[in-house]
Amino acid sequence: MNDMEQTRLNMVKCQIHTWDVLDENILNIFMTVKRENFVPPAYKNIALSDIEIPLPSHGKMLFPRVEARLLQELDLTKKDKVLEIGTGSGYVTAILAKLSAFVYSIEIDETNKKFAMNNLTENGITNVSLTTGDGINGMVAKAPYDKIFIGGALVEIPENLKNQLKIGGKLIGFIGRDPVMHAIIMERISETEFNQKQLFETDIAYLTGEKTEQFNF
Repeated sequence: MNDMEQTRLNMVKCQIHTWDVLDENILNIFMTVKRENFVPPAYKNIALSDIEIPLPSHGKMLFPRVEARLLQELDLTKKDKVLEIGTGSGYVTAILAKLSAFVYSIEIDETNKKFAMNNLTENGITNVSLTTGDGINGMVAKAPYDKIFIGGALVEIPENLKNQLKIGGKLIGFIGRDPVMHAIIMERISETEFNQKQLFETDIAYLTGEKTEQFNF
């Protein structure tokens, strides 16, 4: 085992597994999809570290342990049609694609989108469609979705985004007002009913375009 593979094993064992990620499929996919192939060149040597790596234009990748925990909670199947909001580097996109049927991903920053597209292409990920745009309102044209993954924080989940979930579908993301935020999982129970559960406290950047100043608590 070379140094990078040993470091990858350490990431899975020491960062991810210790964060209540016990699903073998998730642990295996983090061993399989090469994170160092999805980070800017200057960060390749620390791609597997417990840090938020900056993206080319703006924003940061999530911690590996946070990515893994969210993906475990989403409970993906090979039949799922997935919406991802915030493509970032394309790393989570690649894992979503490996674990589902097809991923529609929206990225607001054109530089980041091109970076992600190149990463996905070079790593042989083909069951994805990348769109440049503001993902906060989702993508109605391709709805409904089995799963929705939101890669940045919102003050609350918009109703029109919730309504793009299939009944029985799940949405995962972050809500709250800095610095008090929670990762949440939401399941659509019926046309009008949603069940939401808090997973853990966190503090991450808002999605670009989220209007936090209009909310007063």
